[in-house]
Amino acid sequence: MLIEQMLTAGATVVVTDPVAIEPARRLLGDRVRFEASNYDCADGADVLALVTEWHQYRRPDFDRLKRAMRSPVIFDGRNIWDPNEMRAQGFAYQGIGRGTAAHKP
Repeated sequence: MLIEQMLTAGATVVVTDPVAIEPARRLLGDRVRFEASNYDCADGADVLALVTEWHQYRRPDFDRLKRAMRSPVIFDGRNIWDPNEMRAQGFAYQGIGRGTAAHKP
């Protein structure tokens, strides 16, 4: 599980999910911090990892996310965002499982 790997590596993990917060809370307990929104999760984050593709995450306010983050780095585990668009908005972006050469401007 990605969260377990992040915790083992010493990361502070903040999570949200519109459906699975309660099951995740039972599984992870107080080892992670739970927030109500994606913007709250991004507050002060060094990295944002998108690992679910709920509708509310498909078209966020990217300017707001970028302002909230300490460093605008995104790992898109669902490949729902366009790499060129993300880079044009100033994010260091990597779609998990995508090569990078075909997506550079």
